[in-house]
Amino acid sequence: MGREFDVIIVGGGAAGIGAARWLAAHSTAALLLEASSRLGGRAYTQDLGGYPLDLGCEWLHSGDRNAWVGVAEASGFPVDRGDPSWAKAHPSIAEDVDDQEAARHAYGDWEERLRIVASGSDQASDALEPGVPWNAYVRAIAGFMSGVAPERISAADYLAYDDASTGRNWNLPLGYGTLVAASLPSSTALRLATPVEQIDLTADGVAVTTRAGVVRAGAAILTVSTAVLAGDAIRLPAGVDPWREAAAALPLGCNEKLFLEIGRDSAFEPDTHAYGNLHDARSAAYSIRPNGWPVIEAFLGGDGARIVKEDGPAAGFAHVSAELAALFGSDVASAIRPLAATSWSRMASIGGAYSCALPGRSQARARLAQPFEDRLFFAGEATHPFDFTTAHGAHDSGQRAADEAMAALGNRRGKAA
Repeated sequence: MGREFDVIIVGGGAAGIGAARWLAAHSTAALLLEASSRLGGRAYTQDLGGYPLDLGCEWLHSGDRNAWVGVAEASGFPVDRGDPSWAKAHPSIAEDVDDQEAARHAYGDWEERLRIVASGSDQASDALEPGVPWNAYVRAIAGFMSGVAPERISAADYLAYDDASTGRNWNLPLGYGTLVAASLPSSTALRLATPVEQIDLTADGVAVTTRAGVVRAGAAILTVSTAVLAGDAIRLPAGVDPWREAAAALPLGCNEKLFLEIGRDSAFEPDTHAYGNLHDARSAAYSIRPNGWPVIEAFLGGDGARIVKEDGPAAGFAHVSAELAALFGSDVASAIRPLAATSWSRMASIGGAYSCALPGRSQARARLAQPFEDRLFFAGEATHPFDFTTAHGAHDSGQRAADEAMAALGNRRGKAA
C-alpha cells in the first residue's frame, strides 16, 4: 500500500461511492478504504429466504431528484415508481378510520407548531400539546424519521428535511444496497476489511495509517458516520476537534428492522401496510409482502428500536408479534416466524441509523461539511443541509467533497508550477 493516489476515500457507503464515482469521472486516481468486509455502509441488501431484503435504506426518497435513480437506470437496475406500501393500508384490518384521521391530523398540527418552536427553544418536544391522546403516535413517527425522541430533535433541522422532500418515494426491487455496492467504478482501488487508524497531514497531502501500512495521497475524504467521527476509533490531526464536536451534535438515531417470514397461506395481502398501535410510541410500521414476497418487514424507530438495541432481537420479535396478533388475530402466530433482525446501533463501524441534529445545533451540518486545511474533506448524510438521513444526500455530499478535493489539488499544483 505504498503507492500514492490523488485522493483516499475513507468509508465505502453511499457517500464514499458517490465521491469515487465523481473522482473517476474526472480521471482522479482514488483509493477507497472500508473497515468492513463489504461495500454499502448503511445501504445493505441481504438475500434472506431467497429474497433481496434491504436491512438499511430502502426507499428512493425524493425519487424525482434522487441521483441514485439515474445510476440505477444507467446500470440496468429496475426502478418501481409505484406508490409506496405505506400508501396502501391492508384491507383486512378493522381500523378505526376516525382514530387514524385524528392521529394524522395531530401529527400535521405538531409539524406546523414546529415552525414556531424552531425560532425559540428549537426543541421539537415543545411543539407537543400536553394531554393530546395522539402524542404517542407523533413520537413514533418522529422516531421513524429521526431515530430519537422529540426532546432530542432540532425543530429547524426536522423542518429542513421535510420542506425539501418532494414526496416521491420509489423502490428498487433488487435492493438499494445492491445498487450502491455495485456502483463503485472499476478504476477506483479498493481495500475492504481495512479500518483506518490514523490520518496525518503531510507537506503535500495526507498519510493514512491502517493495519496494512501507511498510504499517502494529496487529500482524504472522510465519510464515516458521526458516531465514528465523534469517537476515538480514528486518530485525526490536531485542530479537528471542532469537526468532532459538530459530529457529536449530530448523533445517530436508533432505527432497526425485523423481518418475519410468512410460513403458510394467510390473509396477508401483498404490497400493503399496517401500523401497530396508535397509542404506543414503540409501535412498528409494517410493510406486508413487499414485491409479493412472503415476508413482513417491521420498521422500528426511537423507543421501539431501543427494544431491539437494549433487550435483543427476541424481545423485538415478541413485541411485533404481539402487535401483529392484535391487528390480524391470534392465529397469526402460527403463520409467521422470525427471519432476521438488524443491529445498526451495535455495529462498531457505524453505530446507529442516521443523524439528527440536537436542539439548537442544526448549523452543525454546515460546520461538519467544511474542509480542514485543504487536505481533509468531509462527506456523509450528516453533512447535507437538507437531504440528511438519505442515501442520495450521502451520495451528493460525496460528490461535493470530491469537487472540493479536486479544487484543492488543482490549486496546489498551480502554486507549485
